[in-house]
Amino acid sequence: MKSSPVLGKDRIVTIDIIRGFALFGIFLVNMPAFHSAEFLRSFNGVEAELSGADYWVDLFFALFIDMKFFTIFSFLFGLGFYIFMSRAEQKGLNYKSLYLRRIIGLLLFGAAHLVLLWFGDILHTYALTGLLLLFFYKRKIKTMLIWAFSLLVVINALFSLTLLLPSGLLEDMAGTQTAAFNEQFDEYVDVYQTAGYGEWVSYRLGAEVVPIVLNTIPAMIPVLAMFLFGLAAGKAGIFKPDTPHLGLIRKIRTITFLISIPLVTILALYKLEILDAGIKNSSVIQVFTSLSGVTLCFFYISMLTLLLRKDTWQKLLRPLGYAGQMALTNYLSQSIICVGIFVGFNLYEEVSLLTGTLLCFVIFAAQIIFSYFWLKAFQFGPFEWLWRSFTYGKIQSLKKKEPQAEPAGNSAAL
Repeated sequence: MKSSPVLGKDRIVTIDIIRGFALFGIFLVNMPAFHSAEFLRSFNGVEAELSGADYWVDLFFALFIDMKFFTIFSFLFGLGFYIFMSRAEQKGLNYKSLYLRRIIGLLLFGAAHLVLLWFGDILHTYALTGLLLLFFYKRKIKTMLIWAFSLLVVINALFSLTLLLPSGLLEDMAGTQTAAFNEQFDEYVDVYQTAGYGEWVSYRLGAEVVPIVLNTIPAMIPVLAMFLFGLAAGKAGIFKPDTPHLGLIRKIRTITFLISIPLVTILALYKLEILDAGIKNSSVIQVFTSLSGVTLCFFYISMLTLLLRKDTWQKLLRPLGYAGQMALTNYLSQSIICVGIFVGFNLYEEVSLLTGTLLCFVIFAAQIIFSYFWLKAFQFGPFEWLWRSFTYGKIQSLKKKEPQAEPAGNSAAL
């Protein structure tokens, strides 16, 4: 049977809108790493010294943004995997072969993004982790959930290991890391501010790309957990328009909200240093950021899913769906735009957290407008078109065959 991508009426607008929502949250989190030496700080365990408005923006991010939207995006990838595989299987296609080409295409995008543009790429991690989903596609939902929860326990146990180490040892390690940061900082920033593109890429290969690649397996653990939650949701039919699981969605919304309250409260107390664990404070913050990231992820998803069953909310939030339909294009273009601005115009380490956040709103609003007008004329975003053409082994038709009042949603994008 002829293979082709998901189009028009077969797409699920709700998923597009949630994806657009997640894409914006990820952009907010990524922005500081575009304009400042966040990689070097994170790698050496050194926190940026913030004051004034930047301090409160950082607090808000820690409580409600950090690790909350990345998990949503990962969940949606698992859901998209199920939709892609099940529809290909229903059409009698070789779904495993199609999916492998899809993953190879995503890996190529990710590798190019990581090496040529930005260390924070998630596409290569998604591609490598996505291969493991093939082992779960035919498994029972219960099995998927057991694996997902187990992986979350593993990653949070790893985050918690630092809390078991003697404070004296941690102080020595912190001193060593701070010294390494101070030694590398001037050279790192100088390269970002003054080096030519070739020299910049060459420097980043050793300073950023190699450490990122070495950290791939640990990074895959929480990603696979959220993939499996999304796969389970797809198999259960959670997002079907006629889903019988509305009661379950409401329970998830209520339970995750109630669990999130103490987690976010404790996180706030440690961020504000009302509670203080001394040298272990940053480790405590990491653990509670991770835990609240999962609970708020499911709260955000369930809340949006319920709201979007109402026409008023769907119309109000529909612009997010345009950006979500072109998630791959918008994700990659965020890197292109921000590297162009901060590196190309020598603004690296010259922009405050607040300014970067405001710029984030401006850029994302422009992406929504661009996506809307692009999708009035074309079926896919530019990078989506390349990805789909690679996946299906032939050049896909880009222009819309029939004019539509507004772009349709997409359930099978990234």
